[in-house]
Amino acid sequence: MNTVYNVNRGIGWASSGVEYAQAYRSKIFSQLGVRTKFIFTDFFERDNIEYMTKNIGFADEDVIWLYLWFTDFSVAKTTFTPQDLEEKLDGEFEKSTINDTIVYNEKDRKHFVTAYLTKDGKAVQRVEDVFQGCLLTRDYYSYGKYCTEYFTPENGRAKLRLRRWFNTDGSTAYEEIIDGEDILYKMRDALLYSKEAFVGYFFKKLHLDKSDMLIIDRSTDIARGALANRGKAKVSVVVHAEHFSENNTTRDNILWNNFYEYTFRNADKIDYYICSTEVQTKLLKKHFRRYQRMHPKVVTIPVGSVDTLLKPTKERKRYSLMTASRLAPEKHIDWLVTAAVKAKKSVPDLTLDIYGSGKDAIELEKLIDENGAKDYIRLMGHYDLITVYPKYEAYITASTSEGFGLTLLEAISAGLPMIGIDVRYGNTTFIHNEINGFLIPLQEDGNNEMIDGLAKAMVRLFTEVDIKTFSRASYMFAKPYMTEELVDTWRRFLVDACGENVFKKEAEQ
Repeated sequence: MNTVYNVNRGIGWASSGVEYAQAYRSKIFSQLGVRTKFIFTDFFERDNIEYMTKNIGFADEDVIWLYLWFTDFSVAKTTFTPQDLEEKLDGEFEKSTINDTIVYNEKDRKHFVTAYLTKDGKAVQRVEDVFQGCLLTRDYYSYGKYCTEYFTPENGRAKLRLRRWFNTDGSTAYEEIIDGEDILYKMRDALLYSKEAFVGYFFKKLHLDKSDMLIIDRSTDIARGALANRGKAKVSVVVHAEHFSENNTTRDNILWNNFYEYTFRNADKIDYYICSTEVQTKLLKKHFRRYQRMHPKVVTIPVGSVDTLLKPTKERKRYSLMTASRLAPEKHIDWLVTAAVKAKKSVPDLTLDIYGSGKDAIELEKLIDENGAKDYIRLMGHYDLITVYPKYEAYITASTSEGFGLTLLEAISAGLPMIGIDVRYGNTTFIHNEINGFLIPLQEDGNNEMIDGLAKAMVRLFTEVDIKTFSRASYMFAKPYMTEELVDTWRRFLVDACGENVFKKEAEQ
């Protein structure tokens, strides 16, 4: 089939760097004419996967959702309407709308149905049927009903017992018989006793051959089944993060990152490892030689690129800082907030805008309020950042681990001077100390020291250096990461791995 399959677990509204890396790759493969699919193996119980994959830039026809693949449904937006649902309801119901739900109460109040709507309120994603306080069923819809979950009451709570997947004509495609954590997958031609077996069965049904490639972006609960059923396909593993624990590695033993350990221990079954920076490529090769006496192929392919250098259309806002990431603990946005409060005393016009969303948003809002900083530190939510970067004078990050850092690349492509922590790999790739920004030494267990270091760097950037010189340097460091360069890198890699035929898209079969 001459197909490159990119394998991941989940995706969300606030996606990680892994999903953004896949989105960049999708655009590159489209330019190259490579037939490609992006596989997601998690079960999505809230939103239709199509909304999240479309949101990040995937075409519907390029997405495979493991669970839906065994039906004849395609990944598509939800079009099942409240009117469609009402035509299916038996009996007389009173209708009430609450936020993004519609509740249909039967007149005796013993039975009600709740429809959960899409964000625009035009379509129904899920429907729950409750009788006498007990959840009976939960239906999932896109352009039709593709799945129903069946529950029984146990100790006052609804317990999931069965998940039935449907074809578009309403016939059963397959079933999951569920007992807590134990799931039996009842397929047309097989009984599968675990999620791992289910994943392996999927790869077997792909009928992979030597013209195909698997690119594994997340390997947990995936790699074993994929490797056992790869056929003659090439297998590549993308290393998105730090691949080992430095503090737990000795001269004789290495502690691999547990997310990659299975694929590292089975290096003889992997054709290529892909790192996003040359620094990590060299270090991973060294570790394989030293700790496993092996010499697998490790190549460098950046996970992202920029189409053009972004120049401001008007003067940048003076003394303005921005950062962009998931609002998660490992990003240490709280350090940036506290550091900005400190730096404000020396740079009165300093501002900090924080882009992104995540579980730390409420705590960060509270921290900003406690410091009386709402006038100059703002949580901005999600934006099209390509239009945002050129408005600012500098970019700052407090992340202590970046495998690549797509936002760092985007920031230097907009000529932003940079402030970050002196850690592998993305920071030291894109931030060159005293040339286009400042690298702050990492202080283990030293939050106050880190905050002080970040605050001092903010002050230095705006009071001691020629910020335009730093800006020109950032533009210079961005040039090797132009999209045309990355397209050529992927072309050469795929030809080496799969041959020229990988560029010949074939009709869907």
